[in-house]
Amino acid sequence: MRTKTLKKNKINVVTLGCSKNVYDSEVLMGQLKANNKEVVHEEEGNIVVINTCGFIANAKEESVNTILEYVQKKEAGAVDKVFVTGCLSERYKPDLQKEIPNVDEYFGTSELPGLLKALGADYKHELIGERLTTTPKNYAYLKIAEGCDRPCSFCAIPLMRGKHKSTPIEDLVTEAEKLAAKGVKELILIAQDLTYYGLDLYKKRNLAELLEALVKVEGIEWIRLHYAFPAGFPMDVLDVMNREPKVCNYLDIPLQHISDRILKSMRRGTTEAKTTKLLKEFRAAVPEMTIRTTLIVGYPGETEEDFEILKNWVVAMRFERLGCFTYSHEENTHAFSLEDDVPEEVKQERANIIMEIQSQISWELNQKKVGETFRCIIDRKEGNYFIGRTEFDSPDVDNEVLIDAAKHYVKQGEFVNIKITEAADFDLYGEPVVSSN
Repeated sequence: MRTKTLKKNKINVVTLGCSKNVYDSEVLMGQLKANNKEVVHEEEGNIVVINTCGFIANAKEESVNTILEYVQKKEAGAVDKVFVTGCLSERYKPDLQKEIPNVDEYFGTSELPGLLKALGADYKHELIGERLTTTPKNYAYLKIAEGCDRPCSFCAIPLMRGKHKSTPIEDLVTEAEKLAAKGVKELILIAQDLTYYGLDLYKKRNLAELLEALVKVEGIEWIRLHYAFPAGFPMDVLDVMNREPKVCNYLDIPLQHISDRILKSMRRGTTEAKTTKLLKEFRAAVPEMTIRTTLIVGYPGETEEDFEILKNWVVAMRFERLGCFTYSHEENTHAFSLEDDVPEEVKQERANIIMEIQSQISWELNQKKVGETFRCIIDRKEGNYFIGRTEFDSPDVDNEVLIDAAKHYVKQGEFVNIKITEAADFDLYGEPVVSSN
């Protein structure tokens, strides 16, 4: 008798790309577990599902390399089957089928039932909010909408994710309750565009109402907002942020550029004056707010003058958190018809200049925190340090608070008051404050 037939399949889900992909992988894993399948995340398994990213050149390259790596393992007999899903296969399925035919099957972003069927599982509609989370137990992503209706010239997301589609408030509350029951204390709200939330379902921007519902979920202590669009931002969200201690004084709002000429070509629907006014309104309404933004340099036609405008604006605005990317020329986007005329080394140099400016700003802002005490959530232990975050920091992208594990013990997944003793460009060092009560 061949032992092969007795081998129990173990499905390994590999996630590439953004937090939206992390969420999708968790939903897939929840479905597989409900079908009594053995499923792991980025561990050994004889069946592999690669959830790909197809957003910009680097991400596409990483996705293709990962597919090739597992196809080689399949050819060597180390794995039995390789399935590919996510944004890359949504966008390039015919090309991938031709170039890498040894993948068992390719699936797009909205083909979860088909993928489950290929894995010998049924799609269970009743599993609202049932996910196998892959993040540390204290936080989880909550995807409140899929897709995007914005016409940004540089962005391929609508090609891969389709039109904006909000998830109903009651479904999100159910999901939040299930996460809280598992010990999740922080919800990170994600979507391609939080600003648009509710327009399709409720005929109005309804992010504030969603927050009002989520703060009532017992066990959830922090709610964080990621990826808001500047044009049409619902200002009633700021009232909720001010009023509700559970809503972190934090907003991730990718602004991309500030030169009016570039903003117009990017089809961002805003101007330098409008953007600066909006940020001033944010800071007036919620003085404690940390604003995180991302910028793109090297967009087609970006002149030295455009870059100077951007650079001076970054200096003036003093963002608490900022990331900078070089422009990636993506086929089938509106900007693809423009000449990608900024040389790669110039793009990189401009990104480095922006990040150097930001590094100095971050260092100066961090110095002001020395001697202050912050409520921190402890995410993990790494080397000789426990790693925590303040409410002003998101996992993986923002500053961290490092606590010397040789001197202090703090419990992972718990909130601890930490007094800041030292500050670097992007990290804070501190020690726990023993409460007197």
